[in-house]
Amino acid sequence: MNSTCWLADRYPELALQPLWDYMRERQVLFQSPLVAACFAFSAHLFFCTPYLLLDFLGDRWQWIYKYRIDVRTNESFQLRRWLDCLRRIILKYLSGILPSVALLQSLRGQSLPDEAPSCFLALKEIVMCLLLFDTFFFGWHYFMHRVPWLFQQVHRAHHQNHNTFALAAQDASIAELVSLQTLAQGTAALVHCHPVSEVVFHLLNTYLAVDDHCGYDLPWALHRLLPCFSGARYHQTHHQKYKGNYAPYFRHWDWIFGTALVEDSTRPQHEADVHEHG
Repeated sequence: MNSTCWLADRYPELALQPLWDYMRERQVLFQSPLVAACFAFSAHLFFCTPYLLLDFLGDRWQWIYKYRIDVRTNESFQLRRWLDCLRRIILKYLSGILPSVALLQSLRGQSLPDEAPSCFLALKEIVMCLLLFDTFFFGWHYFMHRVPWLFQQVHRAHHQNHNTFALAAQDASIAELVSLQTLAQGTAALVHCHPVSEVVFHLLNTYLAVDDHCGYDLPWALHRLLPCFSGARYHQTHHQKYKGNYAPYFRHWDWIFGTALVEDSTRPQHEADVHEHG
């Protein structure tokens, strides 16, 4: 354990306590469903912004395109695609996410602790949440692909983006968005996360979803630094082949169950795959 963690364990106020005191003083605000939904939406847009800039600058600096996963998408910047996707997401947040956040928060009725977690405890809870959510997501995602009715009614909307881009991470049906939100909230509840750990988990969850859908394989991408993570190329293969690579962030479940696919950027079977699920 490093010195920072040791100090945080001995003197929590030196690390996360000021932040936690600030949040507790504004408890009513931070527990508002509207604030929670707006925060989640804003975080998604924030993480998408660098990839929007890459798409925009690609017309001017062609070297950016060498990091695109599917070379056949090296076309002029399409602002309409981003705006249409943004409109769909806003409508689904208003009609689905906001009511479900209000319902989930009313069911939890969480009392807030006085002390912030140590940095070691926060890190442990966040890692546990990521691993557990990855497990739940893998099972649910696999099930949606194996049951034709679920694919058509719940998951097909997400697959309208055959070549992924960052904003498309939350471009899904209301039913799927609410189900994934419930999985994330349920994961944090099962781990008994401190609220600080839970906020960081949800932020990481959002970031990793954007990274999976960004459409770029950048030198500093997380899966290049930590090979246990899947990355954008891994997930785009799933979108192009309509099967396999079901885990969202890690690779182990696909390896264990034999659903891992070779990561390529070609799409020769795309039309057949669409008809197969149609």
